[in-house]
Amino acid sequence: MQQSTKILLDGLCFGEGPRWHADRLWFSDMHDHKVLALDLEGNVETIAEVPNQPSGLGWLPDGRLLIVSMTDCKLLCLNGDGKLSEFADLSSLASFHCNDMVVDSSGRAYVGNFGFDFLSGADPSGAELIMVTPEGEASVVAQDMQFPNGTVITPDGKTMIVAETWGGALTAFDIAADGSLSNRRIWAQLEGAIPDGICLDADGGLWVASPMSSEVLRLVEGGEVTDRIKVETQAFACMLGGADRKTLFILTADSSEPEACKQTRSGRIEIVAVDIAGAGLP
Repeated sequence: MQQSTKILLDGLCFGEGPRWHADRLWFSDMHDHKVLALDLEGNVETIAEVPNQPSGLGWLPDGRLLIVSMTDCKLLCLNGDGKLSEFADLSSLASFHCNDMVVDSSGRAYVGNFGFDFLSGADPSGAELIMVTPEGEASVVAQDMQFPNGTVITPDGKTMIVAETWGGALTAFDIAADGSLSNRRIWAQLEGAIPDGICLDADGGLWVASPMSSEVLRLVEGGEVTDRIKVETQAFACMLGGADRKTLFILTADSSEPEACKQTRSGRIEIVAVDIAGAGLP
């Protein structure tokens, strides 16, 4: 697939955590401390302001929005009155700043974290994947992950796939009825790319945003690359949405470094049409 993207929105600091929900793309402008929602005409609305950097997004069965608050390692809830409240404190379980998240159909949230302070040049170390129940109880369900990032759940709710950015791999787990994870395995190993945000399609393929290679690529289990779409800067996240879920939204920027993002505001939402609709969660 050799396609060019169209810019739907620009001037962002750094977009992350895109989700297609209620006919709009919801996402975090991480370094601008805002959660935004964008329609296909380019109209954007500020949903919430999160002082400690928003990242992963997801919805509880009752419709409330959950937001990962990164630097204080908390999970926040946007209530019906428009105010944020603390849903769970993950600071005693997460090794470093929390990042992406997927929320399953029962309202269980799975939250990753960096594992180490990579922006300061710390040595890489393993990170946890934390599950938060709909009642706000948190526990570690996977350990020693290499910077767990984008996460998806298959339509049957039985398999989770996590992008391990520092490991250059997509890692799968079986999901038990109680939400626990088992049978850890490599779903695909990447070559010449690293996985950041990911999304799943109806044929079981995964679109993967790869910052280092300035592209999104589609893989099938085992690692075969079926499609590549190049971008001008770096691709950090992606999501399938639109009325038929065949619009691929790609979140791009020149850099992920906070001060650089604030100065250049190079963040964009780019879109391109694809052949296979999105599936599963988020």
